[in-house]
Amino acid sequence: MKVVRWILGRLILILNAVFSPKGLAREADKQQEVNNEVKKLALYQFEACPFCVKVRRSAKRLNLPLETRDAKVSPWEQELIEQGGARKVPCLRIEKENSDIEWMYESNDIIAYLEKRFA
Repeated sequence: MKVVRWILGRLILILNAVFSPKGLAREADKQQEVNNEVKKLALYQFEACPFCVKVRRSAKRLNLPLETRDAKVSPWEQELIEQGGARKVPCLRIEKENSDIEWMYESNDIIAYLEKRFA
């Protein structure tokens, strides 16, 4: 089963690279505002996870320079478990204006949030 997962994961990554989406065009000042807002976000993910690829593709379509953190390695794995509550990916860490942290786990919810906030 591990071999099948590994092969499928690599296939997903190849297809993602070949059929990479085009980013949203914004004026330079608006893109800078978006870049500053995105600094408050971090995506905990596994590189070949199909749901993580789905979220990363959506972020690329929206032209978001989203920080990604590999949830398989420390310290990101520990942070995800201890603060987020589960070792489940994709997970978007959202730092709010009042310094509260929200952890969003479902890929469709993450994509809807990104589209609502940045589209």
